[in-house]
Amino acid sequence: MATYLDFEEGIKKIEDDIIVAKTKADEYAVSILEKKLQEEVEKTYSNLSDFQKLKLARHADRPYALDYIKGLMTNSYEIHGDRHLADDQAIVCFLGNIGDVKCVVIGEQKGRGVKNKIKRNFGMPNPEGYRKALRAAKLAEKFNLPILFLVDTPGAYPGIGAEERSQSEAIARNLFELSDLDTTIVSVVIGEGGSGGALAISIGDRLAMMRYSVYSVISPEGCASILWKDQAMVETATKALKITSTDLKEYNLIDDVINEPLIGAHRNKEEAIKVLGDYFIDSVAEVQKLSKEERDQKRYDRLMSLGSFS
Repeated sequence: MATYLDFEEGIKKIEDDIIVAKTKADEYAVSILEKKLQEEVEKTYSNLSDFQKLKLARHADRPYALDYIKGLMTNSYEIHGDRHLADDQAIVCFLGNIGDVKCVVIGEQKGRGVKNKIKRNFGMPNPEGYRKALRAAKLAEKFNLPILFLVDTPGAYPGIGAEERSQSEAIARNLFELSDLDTTIVSVVIGEGGSGGALAISIGDRLAMMRYSVYSVISPEGCASILWKDQAMVETATKALKITSTDLKEYNLIDDVINEPLIGAHRNKEEAIKVLGDYFIDSVAEVQKLSKEERDQKRYDRLMSLGSFS
């Protein structure tokens, strides 16, 4: 069963009517309703607020990292463990092919259903997860394979155990190592890019966001709690934080916005997976035209431009 958000009620009603019309084999009614549905979709999704986009980024049916990996990769083989402590299930790493490109894909996985969410720690990696990601990235560098990072986390896990095992050092180490990694890196925020947990796997040659993803230094709930001590201010915080793909592209904090289907990746997963795969293949081809010196300079210039203002 599809999950509908509050602002999708008009879409839900028309889709329910289409089901009834199909049951009655009323083809004329179906054609009229499908046209009406397209108009409703364009009306609804062309005027979304930042808070509504946040809801879409967190949608329960939105494709997660493993959905993209399974949809894009062939001859895939999973890489496990950080070779120090454990195999963090919130980070998944795969070696395989996307189209004709042999590559390594590293993603943050939230999980569906209670048991799977607990297994994946709700997509919040521990230090060993980031160390696993770095190990897989180093493997890619060794064999000159491009890397695709799939960012989707509310943030790095803030538990006592994670802090005891040096969570901040693990994130900082990834920022340091990935910024100088000698292979092509493409990072895509596919859902929720939260705080340092997202930063740890979003350093590279290209940083893109899916149309309805968000990318922020803190969750709107955390911001509302700190600034106003009132959860009712979450919508205001969302707008103030400028966390949508449109805002971040405007401020040159990301390189590209990937146009997932207008109705959202959760309603058309196949198309969303395809456009992400095409973006990765095209980006790799563009970056690999550069010499190592040119690539390193562009990466350096991009990182140094972050936070600049006039």
